[in-house]
Amino acid sequence: MRTTFMAKASEVERKWLLIDAEGKTLGRLASEVAAILRGKHKPTFTPHVDTGDHVILINAEKIHLTGKKLSDKIYYRHTGHPGGLRTRTALEMRTTRSEQMLELAIKGMLPKNSLGRQMIKKLHVYAGAEHEHQAQKPEKYELRG
Repeated sequence: MRTTFMAKASEVERKWLLIDAEGKTLGRLASEVAAILRGKHKPTFTPHVDTGDHVILINAEKIHLTGKKLSDKIYYRHTGHPGGLRTRTALEMRTTRSEQMLELAIKGMLPKNSLGRQMIKKLHVYAGAEHEHQAQKPEKYELRG
């Protein structure tokens, strides 16, 4: 009798993948990166275990948005004080905090629990082409779309 394979956290082998975000569409890139962080691209995927790989995203400032999203898409945050709602357009986010823009998009596609918080720690986003993970020998990863 065969049993269903269940990965154990101690047996998971993690790779470091390098993805260039230049010219990529925000949502399409975010959904693929979220799947990699979850480990859905591996045959050993187990929903309740973090089987994903580390992802290094470079050139976040050169991300592409379709339509009029640069002017119409608004990012909200609240300071916690009365009347403390702060807003930013996608254009302001891309020019000042492009890393955070990608992180928010990817984080929204991960599970909303302790497993998701563990997975987002494997994401490393950089605005330019330089990153500080050369020692991990990241493999260049080509996206499907």
